[in-house]
Order: sequence, then structure tokens, then C-alpha cells
Amino acid sequence: MKSNEAFSAIEHYLASLSFKQARKLKGEYFRQCLVLKMDEHEVVYDEFEGIKLTWNTSKIMHNTKSVSFYPAEDKRYYLLTFHARHRDVVTNSYLDHVLAQGKDIGLRKRLRKLYTNCTGCGDYDNKGKWSHVIFEHPASFETLAMNPQKKKEIVDDLTTFSKAKEYYARIGKPWKRGYLLYGPPGTGKSTLVAAIANFLGYDIYDIELTAVQTNAELRKLLIGIASKSVVVIEDIDCSLDLTGQRETNSEGGKGEDEKNRVTSVMEQVEGAIASKNKAGSSKVTLSGLLNFIDGIWSASSGERLIVFTTNYVEKLDQALIRRGRMDMHIELSYCGFEGFKVLAKNYLSVESHYLFDTIRGLLEETNITPADVAENLMPKVADEDVETSMERLIQVLRRSKENAEKEKGTTTMEESNGVDSSEGATASTKESNGEDSRDSNAES
Repeated sequence: MKSNEAFSAIEHYLASLSFKQARKLKGEYFRQCLVLKMDEHEVVYDEFEGIKLTWNTSKIMHNTKSVSFYPAEDKRYYLLTFHARHRDVVTNSYLDHVLAQGKDIGLRKRLRKLYTNCTGCGDYDNKGKWSHVIFEHPASFETLAMNPQKKKEIVDDLTTFSKAKEYYARIGKPWKRGYLLYGPPGTGKSTLVAAIANFLGYDIYDIELTAVQTNAELRKLLIGIASKSVVVIEDIDCSLDLTGQRETNSEGGKGEDEKNRVTSVMEQVEGAIASKNKAGSSKVTLSGLLNFIDGIWSASSGERLIVFTTNYVEKLDQALIRRGRMDMHIELSYCGFEGFKVLAKNYLSVESHYLFDTIRGLLEETNITPADVAENLMPKVADEDVETSMERLIQVLRRSKENAEKEKGTTTMEESNGVDSSEGATASTKESNGEDSRDSNAES
């Protein structure tokens, strides 16, 4: 019931050779793509380390008289012919070369998928508890609104990782790497995940932790993850109670820990009761998630990236995001001028404008996310010109700046009033004490 993976790999390998050599090709329309293959009885020649080899394709006709539960189909096969004196080279080196090259070609040509462990989200994968849809997100590093230096660091790290199979094997570590993406909402964390997957040509496995009931179920999901994949847990601080806050060992914190011990216990009890009363609540623990990331079972899936996203990195347990688990911490902050220029090119197709200097100054004085900038740059009507879009963004930036200044002024006023009132109270107390002492002396 399952196609021969070796046959598929050889088919991909010979496709590049057959384009130039075969007299006749067979075309199939598969998922909106035209796929060309060798036709039956075609011959293709190959050369490896000075050895000449011949491939031809044929098929075994099924017996129409046989009775079977499954419909009979013709079985196609490839026949490899070579001189007998080259048997050792072919069996020990050439076939491994063909399978490896064919597998890589197949991965590059395949339709990449977005997997999730939610039920009813697409086609069900019988290899594991995963549903999937075709992944067609257009994000790329060229269209990503990010500081160019930070973007280059990420691209260089991804390139190094994708070519480091032998290195990871030599140092005795699973071929995986962890990325922690953190920053305010709207700063492009999910878009960066899509750009990473497109850059590497990987599938994405988006895990919804609240849909996982136990650590054992999480481990089963891990086993179903294929190689060359990006494993994503978005908003991990909101998925489960995985903060795992620990008591500090510093001397200065001991008194405060003792003081808050009763409160902490009460909060834990209330949380346990709420969790128990919540029907179908997940029992995935911090320990189970840590084992998922870099436990013994984590080495079974081959080449992959593990990505966490969060808006509040300070809420996460340090054991979850330490180096070795989350190797690269990437902060996605508010939009700067370099990010704005990328968005202006994407949305308005302009690389320079006389309003750029005004926008640069406002961006340096206010905080605005790339998502807000993009929304205001996007034309609202079909024939809207570039200047109108930029003027709209400038007005938004100015209002944001004014609101920030008002909030800052209000905060300063409140702090000033607090200081004055406390000083007045102290002075009144001293005066009252002074009057009492003078009256007491006079009476005596």
C-alpha cells in the first residue's frame, strides 16, 4: 500500500538525465504542476567515477485473471546495467549516491506542507496525529521588515546549520537548532517563521500545546515529525502554565520568599483546582516539553529547527530558553527606518521619496510596530498615490508621538505630586511635634 521510496528517489535522479537523453518523455499533471518522467522502454546513460552505466525502465503486467481485494496494477521498475568488474563500486558507492541525490531533488521539488495537531484542519496523515495543508506563504527575507544586520546574522546561521550534518555527527549532537523569537505583538514573529521555512525549503509543524493531553502524546507527535522541518510553538507563554518559576538562592531574596510562601501555596492550590475542574485540560508538563526539545527521543526526527515565539520572554522558565535548547534569541522590536524602507518598497514600490526624512525623524521618536506601518502604507483605494499613503503614516506617527508625550507628562505630574504631598505630611508632623514640645515645656 506504500510506494517504494527507493524507486521514487531513482526516478527523481534520472529525471534530470532523461531531459537531455530520452527520445520520449511522459508528462503528468500533479497538483497544479507538470511533471515529466521517462517513458517505458526508454534508455538513459550515466557515468560515475569513470564507470559507464545504463538505466532503462519497464513494467510487469498484472495477471488479469487473478482475484484480489485490491485492484491489480502494472508494476514499473528500473533496470541498471553495468560491467561485472564494477560490481563493488556500484553496490558500495554509486547506488548510495543515486539515492541521496534523488532524495534531495525530491525534497526540493515537493509541495511543502503546513502541519498541525488540530483535528479537522486538513488532510489527515496516517503516519502520525498530524493534519496538513499545502504551505504557500510568500514571506522571504527580502520582503521582511527587519534590521539588515540582524537579518544577515539569521541567514548566515541558517545556511551554516543546513550544511552541518557531518559537524553535528562529529560532536555527538542531534542535528537540530532552537530559535526563540520574542517581542511586542505585530513585530513579525510569525512572518519570520514563514521566511525561515521558505529559505530552507522545510515543512512547518505548528504544535498547539493545549490540544495535547499528555507527555506521551507529545512524544508520539515528535516521532511523526519528518526530517527537514521547522517545529513551531507560538505564544508559548500563553499555551500552558510552563513558566516554572523557581525560588532564588540569593540571600536578599530569602526573606521575601518566606514572606510570600503562603501566598504562593494558595495560588498553586487554586491553580490545581481550576485545572482539575477544567474538562479535557492538558497535562503536558515543563519536564515533558524539555524532553520533547532535547531529550533522547528528540534525536529521532533528523534535521529540524525548533522555534518558540512569545510576547513576554520574562515569563518563561530559564530552563526552557537556555542556550542549547534555544540557541539563538532573536528580539523583534518596533519598526525602524531600515524596516520602513523595506515596507515602502513592498507596498508602494518606492525606494526613495522626499517624505522619507520626515518619517525617519518620527520613527526615532515613537514606537510603532511593522504591522501598523504596513497597514497605513497599504493603499485604501485603487488609484491612491504614494504621497497620500505616506502622509497617512506621518499623521499616525505624529498622533502616536503626542499620545506618548501626554502619557509621559501625566506620569511625571503624578510622581511630582506624590513627592510634594509626602514632604508636606512630614513637615506637618514635625511642626505638630514642635508645638507639642513647646507647650509641654511651657506648662512645666
